[in-house]
Amino acid sequence: MAGKILILAALAAILYNLGAGLYYMMVDDGSTGRTVKALTWRIGLSVGLILAVMFFMWMGWIQPHGVGQ
Repeated sequence: MAGKILILAALAAILYNLGAGLYYMMVDDGSTGRTVKALTWRIGLSVGLILAVMFFMWMGWIQPHGVGQ
């Protein structure tokens, strides 16, 4: 259960950083690096989430299943 909560929290953080990147891209005039920082965080969180899911599956804490089975 804790692994699923961690995955949902990571997805929420990824969506937040994606929205922040979009907001900063629309509002800033290019003088600050907030857009790049937000999108860099999003990429880092996405890679971390993929690695975490692989680790959770390896440990047997979550079980993959096929769609429609």
